[in-house]
Amino acid sequence: MNRLIVVIALCMAVLGVEAQTWIIAHRGYWKSEGSAQNSITSLKRAAEARAYGSEFDVQLTKDQNVVVNHDDTIKGLMISDVTYAELKDIKLNNGERISTLDDYLEAGKALPNIQLILEIKPHRTKAEEDAVTAIVVRKVKEMKMEKQVEYISFSMNICEQLVKLTPNSEIAYLKSDMAPKELKAKGINGIDYHYKAFEMNPEWVDEAHQLGMKVNVWTVNDTKLIQKMLDLKVDFITTDLPVEALKMSLDQK
Repeated sequence: MNRLIVVIALCMAVLGVEAQTWIIAHRGYWKSEGSAQNSITSLKRAAEARAYGSEFDVQLTKDQNVVVNHDDTIKGLMISDVTYAELKDIKLNNGERISTLDDYLEAGKALPNIQLILEIKPHRTKAEEDAVTAIVVRKVKEMKMEKQVEYISFSMNICEQLVKLTPNSEIAYLKSDMAPKELKAKGINGIDYHYKAFEMNPEWVDEAHQLGMKVNVWTVNDTKLIQKMLDLKVDFITTDLPVEALKMSLDQK
């Protein structure tokens, strides 16, 4: 696997090619040695693999800290009901402690060649969603990382808040239930839909492109489906297999 990463990197450097479809590592490149989902190591591995971006998820604690975790629970604790002090020593599968957003942004800033695809998870109430969105955007701006961070969410409320707070950012909706023109009217400039949505509505890719919107597809881990999405000419593919998908994308071009 490491040899394949080196070969891809050399091909990109020597041939000067850019992938027609860019590859995003889902929760980082966690299917690599010493890595784990949503870990700092998975971010670093995604950068080493020359992925376009590393996707990660954030949740808000009871005391208004933002931590990196996919589920709203960890080790039996509801994140929104506990303080960061109660979470900070929890270990991921690779032995790393659960990261704060600050940790993750700091690590990402040291890797300027990879985009951070920041998913703000839906929370229980609008107030919680508004709070986590405001905190996340403030932290990104304080780190001066507006160009390196792109936002995604299943929550329409969160997407609408992002449009208000950071209108020049890349913002994509994940729920797969709205045509591109409806999102464009709300100021959302990207769609990030499950591959089944594009199998049912392949015309959405062209529609989005005609509206000047970016098109991402998640989470595609079957090579036949990856090829199908490449043939549709989506802009990004989010996958747990970033090395293999990148090679296919380069071969496509």
